[in-house]
Amino acid sequence: MTLAKISIIVPCYTMDRLRDVTELLDSIDAQTYKNVETIVVAERSPELVSGIKGYIQEKGYQNTQVLFNKDEWGSYSARNLGIERAKGSVLAFIDDDALLFPDWAQETARSYDKDDSVIGLTGPILPLWEHDSMAWFPRELYWIFSCTYWDWTEKTEVRNGYGTNISFRREAFDACGAFKSSLGDEKGWGKSDWQRPGAKETEFSVRVTRETGKRIVYNPDIRVKHKVYRYRLATGFIIRRAYWEGYAKAWLSRWGRSSDREVLATEYSLLRRILFSLVPYSLGLLFKRPIIALRRLWTTALVLSCVSGGYLVYSLSRIFGRGRH
Repeated sequence: MTLAKISIIVPCYTMDRLRDVTELLDSIDAQTYKNVETIVVAERSPELVSGIKGYIQEKGYQNTQVLFNKDEWGSYSARNLGIERAKGSVLAFIDDDALLFPDWAQETARSYDKDDSVIGLTGPILPLWEHDSMAWFPRELYWIFSCTYWDWTEKTEVRNGYGTNISFRREAFDACGAFKSSLGDEKGWGKSDWQRPGAKETEFSVRVTRETGKRIVYNPDIRVKHKVYRYRLATGFIIRRAYWEGYAKAWLSRWGRSSDREVLATEYSLLRRILFSLVPYSLGLLFKRPIIALRRLWTTALVLSCVSGGYLVYSLSRIFGRGRH
């Protein structure tokens, strides 16, 4: 039986990530399943395009193309360009600073082949710390740098996955079009969404499952590593990410009004886990490892405050009619 052809779409935008992109390409080439094409979509930097093309030629990688996004900037616009060019029956999205486990493509193809009710797949996004000393960071907050806090060992139906490791059957895009490139009125916050996690893959996932009646499944065997550099634990980075997460989730909450299933159920479950597991555990560390305990408690308070702030800003903008939706 011939399994699905997988198109892997990788957005990127800066020469600072050239080494990350080439290491990702190496991990794609090392896949045990070979019915794969890779589409790298770069923007802003012609030098980045040249660097990636040169590396592909040097390594002799096949079924790999590099596109330059000349239109609206942003990771989702770049992904949409990749969707237009993709030839596979499965379209996968991987961040440029991630690395695939060797069996990633094999597990993806098998999972789609075994279950026609599955329209999308996601899996563990494991942190690859720049230094081991960063591992104090609470697992419940891994979403700050687009890693998964889930620790499930069985296949589980989910609302959505993260753009770092998610795929859909082509049927999803035939039914629902492409990703939204923006959420409401974001003027004044920059032209690109690269530093805003947003909720675009979540919104798309909700649309897809409602339109097709099929499922998105978390498969613990579809694994990637995501590089976590030191700057992602800096206070300023955490504030920005948490704020935009709250803003995006307030935008997404309107989707729950037309469904008998609360669209933010995942977030409510995580909040309970933070309040009744993460916080008590961190308090218990105060006498054994006070520095780590204080870091965890401070970071948790900072994140919850900024998420609440983003949620409030969006909600007030709707009340006072400044948002365009």
